[in-house]
Amino acid sequence: MLMLKLKRTGKKHQASFRLIVDEKRHKMVGKNIEELGWYNPRTDKFEIKKDRVEHWMKIGAKPTDSAHNLLINAGILSGKKIAVHSQPKKKAEQAPSA
Repeated sequence: MLMLKLKRTGKKHQASFRLIVDEKRHKMVGKNIEELGWYNPRTDKFEIKKDRVEHWMKIGAKPTDSAHNLLINAGILSGKKIAVHSQPKKKAEQAPSA
């Protein structure tokens, strides 16, 4: 299955990302099918090839959760963002026993 993923590049503590198309189970290192853009979280700047993203999504590629949120920020997708780093809710039944 094809996925739109963020591939980390850059030095330590200076991360930047490339938006790529690759198989879901492939590792991030090495070759990928196509690079669709870049994102720098330190400056919140990004550049994405909208026509190529739409092409791959028509073919059947799905974005990962983080890539989905980036595409919403870019205005390519519409809808709600996906909570990527949400904590699981604690059950009320596990209250401390006295």
